[in-house]
Parts: sequence; C-alpha cells; structure tokens
Amino acid sequence: MKNNKIFILLAEDDVNMGLILQSFLQAKDFEVLLTRNGVEALAAYNQNTGIDMALVDVMMPEKDGFSLAADLKAMSPSFPLIFLTAKSMQDDILKGFEVGADDYITKPFHMDVLLARINALINRTINIQRDADKPQFIGKLSFDFSRQTITDGKDVVKMTSKEAQLLKLLAENRNAITDRKVALDLIWGNDDYYSSRSMDVYITKLRKLLKMDKSIELINVHGQGYKLMCS
Repeated sequence: MKNNKIFILLAEDDVNMGLILQSFLQAKDFEVLLTRNGVEALAAYNQNTGIDMALVDVMMPEKDGFSLAADLKAMSPSFPLIFLTAKSMQDDILKGFEVGADDYITKPFHMDVLLARINALINRTINIQRDADKPQFIGKLSFDFSRQTITDGKDVVKMTSKEAQLLKLLAENRNAITDRKVALDLIWGNDDYYSSRSMDVYITKLRKLLKMDKSIELINVHGQGYKLMCS
C-alpha cells in the first residue's frame, strides 16, 4: 500500500470492464491491482501484504468468484469483499453472502453507486481492520505481518513473505489446529508433493524463529496439520 491509500484487489475477467473499473477507481485515489481470474487474484493476494479489500466478479475462468472468496475468507475472515456480477438470482446472492461477501452489486451498475458501496465498506470494516493489522503478540514476541518482522524486543528478524503468511494463519488459529491442506491451498496454491515439502521447510524455519520465546510450541498434529501453542 502506498501513501496510505486504500489498496483494492480487482478480479474481473472482462478486459474492458476491468480496465474501466481500474481507471475509475484510480481517479478516485484508490490503488488498484487488476487480475483476470481467481487463480491470478489469489496469487496476487498472497504476494501483496498491503491489500485492503477485493472486488470480485463471480463468473471467472480457472477459479470462480465464490471459490476465490472462500479462499480469501479462510485466510483472513474479516477481509472485506464485494461481488460484482451479472447474476441477480436470489440463490446466487445468498451463496455470495454464505461464502463471506460483505456486499453484492449486479451489472450493469452506476460507477457512483459502486463508489458509495466501497466507501461504506471502508467505513464499516477497513479502518477497524487496519487497527487489527498492527503488530500482534505471539507469546512474548511481537509479530508485524505488514512489515514481515518478528522481535523479542531486542533482536528484529525479517521474515520471508511465505514465513509471514504461514505464521499469520497459525496465529489466527492459535491453540487450535491449522489444517495442513488448507494452509497449502491458501499459501502455495496447491497441495502437491513439492508444495508439501516446501511447507515442511517453512515450518522448520518458523520453529527456529519462535525459539526466541521458549514458552511457544509449534506442534505437529498427525494426519491433520499444526497447532501453535501460545498465549
């Protein structure tokens, strides 16, 4: 995120519509990252820690909007999201809210209506979420996800993007099981052999980092996943 602007992830497979929306929102002083399908959008979310909210088209190739929304909400339950779609059937609207959408606007729509919906969502959630994204304590350690750092008050360790994403997911489920497959799908994009081995390496790295506080445990739960045990 730059200059404290609201950073929007836009997932829209219609090239012309995507460019029009991006240009309009940038003119309104938003930062906008345009992606063309759900797979690309999920990768962009994982690679850009400053994204504040998402505008998601429902009908997209490779991964549809409902699946993308479910993945984003699994990773960050309070992440703000608005569906943009030509669908107006009641069942589709209900499904959108079931997977965690905060709002739903059907095409065609007036740009000023979209802007009003975005601003309303910002006022309801994003300002609160920015406070929540401030450094959090994991045991005695301070973890700053936005800066990808962890510190015991003396030494500050810079983390990689995947280390920070994995620790954030574990911390959000602290003292409960984080499902291994969910973590692989959300952070690596799949659960194949190579991704699985890669995650094992990152779990080992996190254990070494967390040794700065001897009271923290990151344990394997056989056949399920991992549990971050801390205060």
